[in-house]
Amino acid sequence: MNIQRYALPHASPLTAAYVERSDARVARLYGGHPEEPEDWRRRAAALECGEAPRIAPGELAPVLERYNVRLGASAATRQSIAALGEGAQVVVGGQQAGLWSGPMMTLHKAVSVIAAARHASELLGRTVVPVFWIAGEDHDWEEAAHTYVVDSKPSLTKLHLDRPRGARTSVSRTLIDEGAWRRALRELAEALPDTEHKPTLLAQMETAAASGETLSEVFGALLLQLFAEDGLVVLDADDPELRRLEAPMFARLIARNAELRQAYADAARRLRELGYAPQVETEENCAHLFVYADGPGRGAGERLLLYREADGYADRKGQLRFEERQLAKLAETEPQRFSNNVLTRPLMQDYALPVLATVLGPAEIAYWAMVGDAFGLLGMRMPLVVPRASFTLIDEQERKLLARYGLTYEDVAQRMDEIKAQWLAQAEGELPEEAFARARGRMLDAYEPLLAELTARWPGLSPIAETNRAKLLEQVAYMEQAVGKERERRQETALRQLELLRLTLHPAAGPQERVLSAVYYWNRVGVDWLRQLAAQPFRPRGGHSIVYI
Repeated sequence: MNIQRYALPHASPLTAAYVERSDARVARLYGGHPEEPEDWRRRAAALECGEAPRIAPGELAPVLERYNVRLGASAATRQSIAALGEGAQVVVGGQQAGLWSGPMMTLHKAVSVIAAARHASELLGRTVVPVFWIAGEDHDWEEAAHTYVVDSKPSLTKLHLDRPRGARTSVSRTLIDEGAWRRALRELAEALPDTEHKPTLLAQMETAAASGETLSEVFGALLLQLFAEDGLVVLDADDPELRRLEAPMFARLIARNAELRQAYADAARRLRELGYAPQVETEENCAHLFVYADGPGRGAGERLLLYREADGYADRKGQLRFEERQLAKLAETEPQRFSNNVLTRPLMQDYALPVLATVLGPAEIAYWAMVGDAFGLLGMRMPLVVPRASFTLIDEQERKLLARYGLTYEDVAQRMDEIKAQWLAQAEGELPEEAFARARGRMLDAYEPLLAELTARWPGLSPIAETNRAKLLEQVAYMEQAVGKERERRQETALRQLELLRLTLHPAAGPQERVLSAVYYWNRVGVDWLRQLAAQPFRPRGGHSIVYI
C-alpha cells in the first residue's frame, strides 16, 4: 500500500479554522486539540474525576455485551466491552446505518476511531476502547438504504433496500422482512462483476443480513466483521436497553430545556459575530428532542420533533401535545419514546460513554462549535474533537489506466470531459465539430442569397424557405451526430476506460468516499487494504490521502 497526502479544501471556514488552528477565537469553542498531548491528558484526568453525570460502566457494559454478541462480536470486541465495564475510556465516532456498509467515508470514520484510540492508549499508557455510534434514531430512510457500485459496463449502479410500508420512523425501528433482504442481495450479486473475492463477499453479506431484523443491526454486524481484530464496539443510539439507562439525561434535557435553547441561540449568534456561519440554524422554541408518536418498541410510529409552547410541548403537526410535567414523567417511564437531534446528541453521547475524544466529519466539527455552553450548563465538558481522515482508493487497474493516459487524480476530478474530447481529437485528427461548422457556414453563404432573392420576388414563399433552411441544417446535424457516434464506437475502449476512471475516482461529480460503497473495492481486491488503513499512524488533523491498493 502506497499512501500519498493530497490537500483538499475544508468544507467550511469554521472547520478549517479549528483543524488548522488558524483562529484562537474558534479554538476556545472546543475542548482542546488532538495535536496537543496535554489536552489528551487533561481530558483523561477530567473523566477520572467522575464529576460529570454519566451512566455507570457496570450498567452500560452488559447492554453493549448483549447487543454486540447478538451481532457476532469477536473476542477482541468482547475484551473491549469488558475493559469499558471496568472503567476504560473511549474514542467514539458515529454515522447513520448504511446499506452494505454505506458510502466509503463510513468505514474511513471507523478507521479514524481505531487509530485515535490506539494513539490515546499509547500516549496515556492505558486501555482506550474504539466505539462506533450507530445513529439508528435517524429517520431518513432514503439516505440510509441505498448505496452505489460501478458495474461492468461501466456505469454507476444504485443499490437499494425496500422500505416496508408504515410510519416514517427511525431506521432502527424499521423492520425488514426476509424477502427484502433476498432482493437486495440478488441486486448486489447482479451488479458486481465476477471476481475471485465475490463469493466470500456475498457470503459475508448473507451472514450479516441474517444477523438482524433492521438495517442498523445488519450494518453493525458488518462493522463487527470488518474490524473484528481491532476490538471495535458498536452501539445503536436507539437500542431500547440503552434508552432505559438514558432516562435521567432525557429528564435533564427537559428540565433545562429553556436554558439549552438559549445556549444554542447564543452560540449561533456568537459565531456570526466572529464572522462564521452556524452549521445548524436554531429554530425558535425548538426543544431539540424527538418523541415517537405511538410508544416504545420496534415498528413504532412517526418520529416527531417537539417545540415549546406556552402551556407545554407539541409537534408541528399537532399529533402530540404534553404539559411539561407529563413530558418529564414520560421520560422517566418510557425513555424509549425519546430521541435526540444533532445538538443534543453530543450531550447524550457523553452521558452514555466516558468519551475521551470524538471523531467527526467536516460538517460535524462545524456544528459542535455550538454545543460548548450546553455541555457546561449540564455540568459536563466537551471531549476532544478529532477530524476524520479521508481517502481516495486507486487500485492496480486504475493506476495503470492513469499512467496509460498520462492523467492524475486532479485531472479526473476536474476536467474529464475536456480530456475525453482531447483524446478523440488526438486519435482521429480534426474534431468533426469544426469541419461541420465550416460546412454549415459555406452552405449558408451560398444558399441564403438565393432564398433572399426568391422570397423578395414571391413573399408567399417565406415560410417554405425558412422550413427548407431548417431542414437542410437538420440534415447536416444528423450527419454530424452519425459521424460522432462512429468515432466514439471506434474509440469505445478508450472512452470506456476513461469513464471507468471518472466513475471510480470522482463518481457523480463528487468525492469517491461520499458516493461509492466499499464493496466495490472489496469485490475487486478483497479487504486487506482496510486492515492496512486501520493500522496507519494517527493523524491529528485528519486530512485527505490518495491510497494505492
